[in-house]
Amino acid sequence: MPKKIPIMVVLSIFAFGCTGDGERVVRDLTENEHKLVAGSNVFGFGLMKEVVAQSDGGNVFISPLSVSCALGMTYNGARGSTEEGMRLALEYGDLTTGEINQSYRDLIDLLTGLDPKVSMEIANSVWVREGFEVLQAFIDLNQTYFDAVVENLDFDDPSAADTMNAWVADKTHDKIDSIVEPPIDPLTVMFLINAIYFKGTWTYRFDPADTQPDTFHGPAGDETVQLMHLQGDLPCYATETFLAVDLPYGDEMFSMTVILPKSGVDIDALVAELDSDSWADWLAGFAVREADVFLPRFELEFGSSLNDVLSALGMGAAFSAGADFTGINPAGELYISNVKHKTYVKVDEEGTEAAAVTSVEVSNLSISNSFTLRADRPFLFIIHDAHSKALLFMGKMVDPPSE
Repeated sequence: MPKKIPIMVVLSIFAFGCTGDGERVVRDLTENEHKLVAGSNVFGFGLMKEVVAQSDGGNVFISPLSVSCALGMTYNGARGSTEEGMRLALEYGDLTTGEINQSYRDLIDLLTGLDPKVSMEIANSVWVREGFEVLQAFIDLNQTYFDAVVENLDFDDPSAADTMNAWVADKTHDKIDSIVEPPIDPLTVMFLINAIYFKGTWTYRFDPADTQPDTFHGPAGDETVQLMHLQGDLPCYATETFLAVDLPYGDEMFSMTVILPKSGVDIDALVAELDSDSWADWLAGFAVREADVFLPRFELEFGSSLNDVLSALGMGAAFSAGADFTGINPAGELYISNVKHKTYVKVDEEGTEAAAVTSVEVSNLSISNSFTLRADRPFLFIIHDAHSKALLFMGKMVDPPSE
């Protein structure tokens, strides 16, 4: 039989935490932080809905915070209708740009120091093509408020992608090893990258001795999984369509809420119901009850381009030829060519380890001053004379002989 955990007190994430030394007070959020978090939650649920709607029906795992941070840095260079579209999609409401930046700064500081028993790390970086001029004001904002590392790189050098990916691997503790694919497009002039790493041990751990093989009934059929078991007093919630339990980490300042649709309820339909209002209502309904929790051990990786998702949320102008990022370069003819998102999560008896990386790739509509032809795939070649334009030889190379 699994050991019963003692009754726990449900804690607000931004209220009080208890440690062995006594009560620990965590500062309240400012009014602007509340607005940013509220807007980010609206954005996060909208993002999840769109990702699920555009997925193939398989596993999905995203980090709204990572996407928000990467786009928040990019927002500092947006102007006109592009700025308005990003503001709409990111749900910034009536916050000024200065208030948005300060709220990100304060929230990052708060989250990364919230629970001494949980590792919560947030890192940002801006990588600029060597020779491309960027307004100093844009750099200063992202260094000051996002603590962004700013580096100039020769994007034509094959090692440039390796440099950025090494930063990603370091900041995610090697859980995500790459986000930039070589060779880099000659029109790409900037990457804005956010990385988040989380590692928390359960406040009440699952005993490995209680983990047993059992059947998981998935859409593709039944499969055998390792099902963990925890019994005790936990915050629970139930409706006509789902059951939910809250599993805390560390000093209970972070937790995982597990939401299980009842038999016959489609999970995608449940996702479609999710929004910030219903989420707030659900959280308010949690009450401590004696519970038996069975949860499979799992580990998964997820990756996706978010261009279509973010366009559907209202920031399509940022991806178009008419995008206005003159706050980065006044004459740059810049647009967002790709927003890539990668995540990792592992859940076991000890706790949860998760990582996320979001890369915003900014490209130039104009022909770049640099040019790269990398003949590392089949190509044609022609030998001709410059005067008569006679074609002397023509060839197709698909398998170059080795030396």
